[in-house]
Amino acid sequence: MKVISGGEVKDLRALWREGEEIVFIDQRMLPHKLVFYRASSLKEATVAIREMIVRGAPAIGAAGALSLALSHRWGVDLQEAYRRLKETRPTAYDLFYALNRIRTVMKDDPEEGMVEAERYIEEVVERCRRIGEAGEELLEDGARVLTHCNAGALATVDWGTALAPIRMASRRGRRVFVWVDETRPWLQGSRLTSWELMGEGIEHRIIADNAAGHLMQRGEVDLVIVGADRITPGGDVANKIGTLEKAVLAREFGVPFYVAAPISTFDPSLKDWRDIPIEERREEEVLGFGGVKVAPEGARAKNPSFDVTPGKYITAYITELGVIGKDEIKRYLKEVG
Repeated sequence: MKVISGGEVKDLRALWREGEEIVFIDQRMLPHKLVFYRASSLKEATVAIREMIVRGAPAIGAAGALSLALSHRWGVDLQEAYRRLKETRPTAYDLFYALNRIRTVMKDDPEEGMVEAERYIEEVVERCRRIGEAGEELLEDGARVLTHCNAGALATVDWGTALAPIRMASRRGRRVFVWVDETRPWLQGSRLTSWELMGEGIEHRIIADNAAGHLMQRGEVDLVIVGADRITPGGDVANKIGTLEKAVLAREFGVPFYVAAPISTFDPSLKDWRDIPIEERREEEVLGFGGVKVAPEGARAKNPSFDVTPGKYITAYITELGVIGKDEIKRYLKEVG
């Protein structure tokens, strides 16, 4: 992704390996500071995932892959490392997919884990680029797109899922305008998506989460593109809290609603959306931000991090294999094994 730092435009990824360390862009510090967090132990790696130094399903998967691959060099038993990493974020299927893949290789040869992890990360980046190729055809010149949360390069190592088609269309000379949901309580939209779009020079406006329906009603949104943390074979999508209401509003006002995700986000083991665990995070994330309280002393909060959007509200899924309908998901899952 293109990043403006110190007045210069740089190409960076959300995370990478340097020797026996994993380097992360610390997403908690954005947009005001570009800070790097270095994990040189399993404990530090699990902190990076759990505390949202890195976030977004594909990026979490990449972080998990590198962490498990390094675990034997960090002096941690393979099964213990697998267990601790798996417990960090319960909703993101990419994490479990990556951990299972790396663990299988490491059972035979621990050193092969790093080769496989690096291969996996390059596959993630390529899948996202291909999502951009598939989805950019949906964006006519002048398209106005609504996004929710951050499904950009920060969430996927590079390119993004929901932002990949927008990036691709912009780099090919098309004008794209983006409505950026702020995305409470972590403000991933206003802090992260806007920061990424600034680096690409893509015009956008940040909106309060509850302004989306108003804009759809007035005909100011041409389509919605969101990412996903887990998708059932029936097409139900777990994504950042607030996605469901955007999908319902889009249906009401006739706005196409697309989900952009690699096939690795589709979980073939799920029967339906009720099987998806929904992560509950700390009350403090709702009651304040950046150390500043925004609620009365003693007030309580509920903080589900994800919701599930039924497949009936989704127009189509933008994947590295193309734009597919709900009824095609099971066939594609069989083809890729």
